[in-house]
Amino acid sequence: MLKFPGLTLKKPTLSTQVIIGLVIGVLIGVYFPQLGIDIKPLADIFLRMIKMLIAPLIFATLVIGIAGTGDHKNLGRLGFKTILYFEVATCFALVVGLVVANWLQPGAGVDLLNNAKDTDISGITGSISAVQNHTFWDTLVHMFPTSVVQAMAEGEILQIVVFSVFFALAIISAGEKARPIMGALNSLAEIMFEFVGKVMAFAPMGVMAAVGATVGTNGLGVLVVYAKLVGSLYLALVLFVFLVLWSACVIARVPFLKLMKGIKDAFLLAFSTASSESALPKAMETMERFGVPKNVVSFVIPTGYSFNLDGSTLYVALAALFIAQMAGIQMPLDQQIMMMLTLMITTKGIAAVPRASLVVLAATLTAFGLPMEGVAVILGVDHFLDMARTSVNLVGNCVACAVVARWEGVLSDEKMAVFGTEDEVFEPEFSPTPA
Repeated sequence: MLKFPGLTLKKPTLSTQVIIGLVIGVLIGVYFPQLGIDIKPLADIFLRMIKMLIAPLIFATLVIGIAGTGDHKNLGRLGFKTILYFEVATCFALVVGLVVANWLQPGAGVDLLNNAKDTDISGITGSISAVQNHTFWDTLVHMFPTSVVQAMAEGEILQIVVFSVFFALAIISAGEKARPIMGALNSLAEIMFEFVGKVMAFAPMGVMAAVGATVGTNGLGVLVVYAKLVGSLYLALVLFVFLVLWSACVIARVPFLKLMKGIKDAFLLAFSTASSESALPKAMETMERFGVPKNVVSFVIPTGYSFNLDGSTLYVALAALFIAQMAGIQMPLDQQIMMMLTLMITTKGIAAVPRASLVVLAATLTAFGLPMEGVAVILGVDHFLDMARTSVNLVGNCVACAVVARWEGVLSDEKMAVFGTEDEVFEPEFSPTPA
């Protein structure tokens, strides 16, 4: 806070700083495109800073959340409810994507396929076989790391979650002997939350560089060419958020608008950087302040990063029909339903694959006989689409966190009531010893 005689200036909130960074990034990309491209390393530095704190943050908070309660019997029930909610949400996301694509027909009359035949998509199509052969057992086996160090180094969030769960159960079994470890993990968690605050100070710079590089490379004119696809996806995502996620909050007695206001910082980070990881630490902290216990937050949100990609799932369904419409191929209802069932499986557990949504889309096109050039068409505007689907992935996981907590009967109405007000007092739920 800056003070001048008769005038007091408050420091802008993180949301305001991020929005300012986004606007500056757009202006740099439009008027100084080369500069926008040149400053992209600043965005990469910010994302690297986020990634380096995710593994220790998830490990410390999840172990404390589970071991601190001392009740491992509830873990299986929590896991079942979480996965069940994820599957239901995925189903609704696919339905919304298909309904909007059939309603608006964004690909009808769009002739872009011929211009995309020479575009190199080998980096995406090279992973198609891996997705097509991706089975339930592959996902299950991949969840268990051969080395937790390797899992942390490669950012395998689901593997870190599995290791942390077993580590917490072992602490509970060890009892009093584990007291020093729990004390150390409490200190680590406290440090990591302070670490998050330090890194977030660089968020406006990272956002400015990420947006500047995107606009400088592609230009805003690309949005005009792809207006029907971009508009259809954004509309579908808005419908999903306000019809499906809001309804889930109403059923679970969760104040949706208060939740959305609370996660606005994390939402803006995810949207402007097109990276879910950039918003993960902030989202976890916000949901704990909102009234969700630490053990639920540290289990549901990281797991959702692999199993609850609502925005990405909706995008793949809509994009597949967009490409079919461009090619003049009619997909009957039974074929669309079969595609939906296929996507419910193939979109799970592959978040670690680079450009996972495009890889899944390419595999879907191959499986249903649709032209592969469609991927090349979407490549030109994919970053703008990625911004939208990534931010909705984040919102979906935050809603899932609150709904599962209510389902478990552990959501704090008292914390929700004062969340975001002057009466809010945030005290992290760290327990120095296992129960």
